[in-house]
Amino acid sequence: MSSKRKHLLKALGPGILFASTCIGVSHLVQSTRAGADYGFSLVIFIALALLFKYPFFEFGSRYAAATRTSLLQGYLKEGKWVLWVYFLLSLASMFTVTAAVTFVTAGMLNNLMGWNIDPVYLSGGILIVCTLILALGKYSILDSLLKVIGAVLLVSTLTAFFGVLFKGRIAPVENFIPKELMERNGIIFLIALMGWMPTAVDLSTWNSLWAIERMNQTGYRAKLKEILFDFNFGYIVTAVLAICFLTLGAYVMYGSGTELSNNSTVFSDQVVQLYTNALGQWAYPIIAIAAFSTMFSTTITVVDGFGRAMGETVRLLFFKNAGIKTLYTAMMVIVAVVSFFFIVLLSSNLKDLVDLATTLSFVIAPVIAFINYKVIMSDQIEAAYKPKPWLKNLSILGLIFLTVFALIYIGVYFNLLDLNF
Repeated sequence: MSSKRKHLLKALGPGILFASTCIGVSHLVQSTRAGADYGFSLVIFIALALLFKYPFFEFGSRYAAATRTSLLQGYLKEGKWVLWVYFLLSLASMFTVTAAVTFVTAGMLNNLMGWNIDPVYLSGGILIVCTLILALGKYSILDSLLKVIGAVLLVSTLTAFFGVLFKGRIAPVENFIPKELMERNGIIFLIALMGWMPTAVDLSTWNSLWAIERMNQTGYRAKLKEILFDFNFGYIVTAVLAICFLTLGAYVMYGSGTELSNNSTVFSDQVVQLYTNALGQWAYPIIAIAAFSTMFSTTITVVDGFGRAMGETVRLLFFKNAGIKTLYTAMMVIVAVVSFFFIVLLSSNLKDLVDLATTLSFVIAPVIAFINYKVIMSDQIEAAYKPKPWLKNLSILGLIFLTVFALIYIGVYFNLLDLNF
């Protein structure tokens, strides 16, 4: 094996973690719902969200390659107030995000095992298991586990995707009336869909943290091209699978008269049936395992990411001499405990919990995106590492896109916009 390939393999990892974070609620839940409720009407919005959010996730990996430090350090160098803004915005969203992914994971586990256990209790158990695994094994276990899960999910989803294309779309039921997108509920769902497509913009700090952790794990200081190759690979996978999940929903459920359930266990069974309708009932246990594994991987990366990001943020703001490991573990515990209380409060309606988490993520996205742009264009970054003109221009368009849709959501939510058009 050439030294170039060896170095590239040493850089691989953070992109897979990023993909594992994305391919959870935004794909299994939101993309599937988009296809089931609106057919292919929302595919353009998924594509736009993936395109215009791209620069702000890429900047996290780019900053790590340029400075060998995390994006959070970049926030601090721009001013302590910038890090405070990130800290407060993260507090506003991280518990609902963790609650949403964990609650869906609990439904997948119930479905896989054939249990009828209260998903609230299962969610608590899942959070405990994730926290213990990360506290004991740290990055190495997470990195190895998700590479296997990611491969299984990719193969099973692509197989189901081509299976439904071969079988063709179901015939709509008689007197089927499509849902109207340009109404209040339609716009709110659209914002929620784009909120986590492929994931929340504030999670861009995780890319830099995982890139630094990967360098520490391997002892190899990856080059910019290698780090960006790893990130781009993960991003392309998330984009492809988003379209696959939307297609599954559109081909198997759109026009069927069946709506996705608010009950997490029933919803999980419906999602798994999307695959088995394409592949045959024999595939049910395989797909059920893959679906649970996917959501479990999302949950464990979310617990790790928030623990890592908020631990470092708290250290930089309040406890500069504190041990990173101690703060990381403490923040994971806090995230798990508070998120469990959110699950207890909001467990009666899966869609509302998911929509709350995804919408919050989208509303705060323009602020985080602007901060990332400000950091990557600052004097902290050497000219050789700064974005090319096309990427800079795309990021400016992305800022406009995120801001406009955030304002539209606020206008719709508070009935400030007239939707009678």
